[in-house]
Amino acid sequence: MADDIPPAGQPAIRVTTMPADANAYGDIFGGWLMSQMDMAAGLVAARRAKGRAVTIAMDGMKFHAPVFVGDEVSVYAELVKVGRTSMQIEVEAWRRARHGEEREKVTQARFTFVAIDEARRPRPVDDSAS
Repeated sequence: MADDIPPAGQPAIRVTTMPADANAYGDIFGGWLMSQMDMAAGLVAARRAKGRAVTIAMDGMKFHAPVFVGDEVSVYAELVKVGRTSMQIEVEAWRRARHGEEREKVTQARFTFVAIDEARRPRPVDDSAS
């Protein structure tokens, strides 16, 4: 995924940041942004696994720029690798000021999910019985 052009297609999640998501300086908490990214990756993982999938790792988290109260945050998630029970999803978050058009990449990371069964044990990704 390029640093200056948002990924093609629709974001997995798009949300407006609110004061409750920010610190005393008006910057959005990194943890809030990470949770949005985890939710976006989880949507992609669950769809591919056709069932429950859980986060087991997050690698290469990079914060490129701050996000402010009122910004629109778009989170893009792309499935990049599928193993027997696991999936790797590349995730980027982009901000757009509330009254502007310019977009800026603010974070990126690679999430690893594992498909699990009803007993919460790993199962094959391609196993549709979940």
